[in-house]
Amino acid sequence: MSVDACVCCGGTRFEQRQVLWPDLVAEWGLTEDEARYIDRQQGFFCVRCGCNLRSMALAHAILRAYRVGGRFRRFVLKRPWLRILEVNPAGQLTQFLRRFPRHRLVSYPDVDLMDLPFGDSTFDLVVHSDTLEHLPDPVRGLAESRRVLRPGGVSCYTVPIVVARNTVERGDRPPSYHGVASSPEHRVYIEYGADAWTQAVRAGFPECRIVALEYPAGLALTAVNR
Repeated sequence: MSVDACVCCGGTRFEQRQVLWPDLVAEWGLTEDEARYIDRQQGFFCVRCGCNLRSMALAHAILRAYRVGGRFRRFVLKRPWLRILEVNPAGQLTQFLRRFPRHRLVSYPDVDLMDLPFGDSTFDLVVHSDTLEHLPDPVRGLAESRRVLRPGGVSCYTVPIVVARNTVERGDRPPSYHGVASSPEHRVYIEYGADAWTQAVRAGFPECRIVALEYPAGLALTAVNR
């Protein structure tokens, strides 16, 4: 199972960039195969729209949640009334999400996923991408996502999952960062594994499923607020 057309725009030209660096690979204890698919997740991108595989997987999960076919760029034509909260820009997927008239984009540090400044049952869809691993309490962040969702609403999100291991809290280990070293918003508190879905259930979501666009690199999660 591999991507031959962009879920977001339909483009068929792709490029691969190197994203991981040796120190991070060693710090996480990644095997050669794990480093390869995480690099693909983050660095394989559509030339036309710029969405990487992570963004495509997130778009795929949203389309599946609403049982909509076709490309994500046309999703707004089928569900224009959706009240969408995007917490921190979801990569290049933001260019499509902002087409929704009732889309709201908020970012750290102005808005913290662990303490959302919105009332209960405000949104139909909450989206975030590779954000939870940077929270000291990701379960609280997911609980806040659930609180602001209406009954029947969904949260679609990604975390960088190493599928052959379980989730590990970094705890008292030396600080690890994605991107800019020593920047608080890039500090990693959680290294996610195959049990990543359990956090959504602990946060009160009665249902959480893993949606695979491409295994193991293109995975997203959908938590449903029944």
